Amino acid sequence: MLLGIASLSLLLASPSHAVATPDVAAAPLPFPADDGAALDPQAVRREIDSFRSAQVTLSQAMAIAEGLHAGSTTADISFDGAAFPPVYRVKTVEHDRVWRNAIDATTGAVMGIQAASPLAELDAEDRGNLVVLRGLRHRLSDAVRVAEHTTSGKAISGGLMRERGRLNFVIVVLRGSDLKQVILEPPGARIR
Repeated sequence: MLLGIASLSLLLASPSHAVATPDVAAAPLPFPADDGAALDPQAVRREIDSFRSAQVTLSQAMAIAEGLHAGSTTADISFDGAAFPPVYRVKTVEHDRVWRNAIDATTGAVMGIQAASPLAELDAEDRGNLVVLRGLRHRLSDAVRVAEHTTSGKAISGGLMRERGRLNFVIVVLRGSDLKQVILEPPGARIR
């Protein structure tokens, strides 16, 4: 399933490991599938078409959400083309809180009410991932830039994944009509 492995740098001269998978079914799409059922190709196409018409980029949506809470960093972001209007769903972490925001993909406006949860309410694995994320020099925004540059595409979602004791950034990029999953391992992401 994995088509290629390449070593990259996070544009800051720090090595990272990248894996790209162009298979649409393998890429974690920004909307849930029902009970593990196969993704509907028409729903995927509608999501991609909606994303292509978005005026706000994923990077801009992250910056908007992070600007709402000084010192916060994005832990997860996904495009939701089924919402009206289409939005980016963004989770940011600030101190002991996880903030959930929706950013309008057309105007960049913050939609609805912000939701915050104490970090203590998360399970141990998620808390551990966020603690490691806060200690990293690199951010999800760095990983998005690398993934977009490497694939010559446009990021549609990004988040965290734990693999073999390391925290990785996982970015899904749209290039042409293909979705590619890029996994970047930032230096110092070992989970204790």
